[in-house]
This record gives sequence, structure tokens and C-alpha cells, in this order.
Amino acid sequence: MVSTSVFQQPPARAERVDLADRVTVVLLTYNCAHRIAPVLDHLADLGIAVIAVDNASTDGTLAALQERQGIDVVAMATNIGAAARNEGLLRAGTPYVAFCDDDGWYDRDGLVAAADFLDRYERLALVNARILVKQEQYLDPISAEMAASPLPDTAGIPGPVLVSFMGGACVVRVSAYREVGGYDPEFFLGGEEETLSFKLLKAEWQMRYLPSAVMYHRPSVANAPRLRPFGLRNTLWNTWLHRRFCSALRHTVFTLADAPKNRDTVRGVLMAARGIGWVARRRDPMPADIDASIAVLDRRRTRRPLFHRHDPIHEMARRAAGE
Repeated sequence: MVSTSVFQQPPARAERVDLADRVTVVLLTYNCAHRIAPVLDHLADLGIAVIAVDNASTDGTLAALQERQGIDVVAMATNIGAAARNEGLLRAGTPYVAFCDDDGWYDRDGLVAAADFLDRYERLALVNARILVKQEQYLDPISAEMAASPLPDTAGIPGPVLVSFMGGACVVRVSAYREVGGYDPEFFLGGEEETLSFKLLKAEWQMRYLPSAVMYHRPSVANAPRLRPFGLRNTLWNTWLHRRFCSALRHTVFTLADAPKNRDTVRGVLMAARGIGWVARRRDPMPADIDASIAVLDRRRTRRPLFHRHDPIHEMARRAAGE
């Protein structure tokens, strides 16, 4: 196991460069006027540039953003999902961007650690922050899974090796992001990070989990249930766009067996089927070594009962609505 102290040793040149010259926050918002104020307060405390990209909100979100001094606001004409992050990144004047959703914020010292780490390793495209959830600040299970990554380092970069990341809890190298084209608009939302991570891996960029970078998350699940079909569709599309044939077939069978047997799954499969043509035209299987690394993580996942119908996301949304 690599000591976390490795991540906290800044290169000599970084000590002379202010964080504001290295990192910009790109905040993605949608219909969050009722809860965005504390997020904006925390981001203002960072003392760095904040670019807010609003995905055509229909409530008072845009007005709430525009009332804040020091925030560069980009108002999208339509909701294009994660691809709106591309618009914010293109406006950033720093080498790194910290992507943030409208239900979380970063610790400043953690952003310094992330910038130092990216400064040190030129082939490092992205670091994923440690996510602390709600007032209790418990560790997000995804962070625990990342910290326990079994994948070996082959690039001389310390830390848990990643093959994917969380879109609202990562600091990215702008040049790497732009090299691979950023988020694909076809994926909208729901596991949209996967195709970007696969493009980075195929371009020989590296990703790491960095526990000294911290994201505080106050999750909102208001829109999560409606995104479930998109998540399944995107998983299937990514599988056949990037995975080699045998592993793509295995992962498709696993995904469909594991999915709840409900209307969301049916809708997701139908949505995926409508994209078969463009997926086939753009199919570009990754090298065997990358595919083998992802297969290692596949084997660590446990499958739920074949005919289960329970979906925890819907249950969480109902509970949140009741509260």
C-alpha cells in the first residue's frame, strides 16, 4: 500500500505558484435554486475562479448564479447533460479544472494537493477526490472502492490506479481533456464518465485516486430516478464502443442480469438499441492490456439475484421527497 504522504509532497516550483493560477472550478447546475446558496458560499471561500454552467434550468438557478459577484456564468440554451462541462472547461485559463456538481464543494488544501500531484506527473490526466457525504461526512462507498483498487501501477505514478472516475469530484488536466474531446453529448447523464475515461486510457493517460483531495457531498437524488434508463443505455453503449468482443459480451450479460427487472431497464435497453448503428460505426476496441485491467474490476463485482425488481435509487428518492 502506498502511504498518503507521497501525495502531499509538493514540487519545489509549485510553492511559488498561487492556486488561483493553477485551478479553476467548473460548476454544473440544473434546477437547484433552493440549495445552491451554501455551495456557492463554500466555492467563494476557495479564492479561485468559478465558472458556473447552467443546463437550461427552469427555476431560479440562473438568477441565483448571476447575483453572485466573481462567478462567470454560462447559460446553456438547452440541457445537454455532462457535455455542458466542456463549455466551462474551454473558458478556463488555468492548466487544471476541478469539476463540481451543484450539491458539493471542495476543500482548498485538497485542491492544492491535487494541483501539486498533477504538476509532478505529466502523464497524469485526472485525480479523483475522496468524497465525504452529508453532515456526518462518512466515506462514499465509491471512494472506498477506488482506494482498494487492485490494479498495478505501470507508469511510475503512486496511488490507487483508476480506470474511471466521478464526474463531479475530480480535478483534470485541461490539455488531456481537450486532447480526447471531453464529454460526448450523445451520453447526456448517467455513467457518462466511462466513455471519457476509456478515451483517456486509450490515449495513454493515467488516472489516480487522491485521498488528500476532498469533496464534500450533500447528495440530491431528485433527478436520479429519471436517469436510470440513461445509465443502463450508456453502460451498454460504452461496452460496445470500447471493450474487446469477448469482454463486451460478458459485460453485457452481467449488466442485463444484474439490472432490476422493471420499466427503467426495459426503457434503457430500448434506448441502447436505437444507438446500435452509430455505436457500430464508432466502435474502437481498446488494447488488450487495458481491457484486461477493466476485467479484473469486473470480477470483483457481485451480482444481485436474477429476477430482482428492487431499485435503491427510487427508494432513496421517495424517502427524500417525504422528508
